[in-house]
Amino acid sequence: MVPGPGSRRASLLRMRAYYVYIMASRSRVLYTGVTNDLARRVHEHKSSLIPGFTSTYRITRLVYFEEFTDVRDAIAREKQIKGWVRACKIRLIEKCNPAWEDRADLWFQKPHPPH
Repeated sequence: MVPGPGSRRASLLRMRAYYVYIMASRSRVLYTGVTNDLARRVHEHKSSLIPGFTSTYRITRLVYFEEFTDVRDAIAREKQIKGWVRACKIRLIEKCNPAWEDRADLWFQKPHPPH
């Protein structure tokens, strides 16, 4: 039996993912955001497609992210992190990314042809 489009089971089968993320500039200016499409949003930051804070300060490196299945949880977490002082955000980043590597560095590279 296939679940109907309005059934609870159908909604569980098409669960979405939501992400809270922290981007950084080379000088470690930080931006915290939430999105339902992390790759698209990171691309927008890297390409400076949306005028504002991240394009002004060249915030292009994804240094931290968390995944959620409920948008309300993601928004609450984003607000929590945004309310922290900078030192707490840095501790969060460095706990899982001590070198501040760009976690999306390989996402947008063009494949190299075989030698």
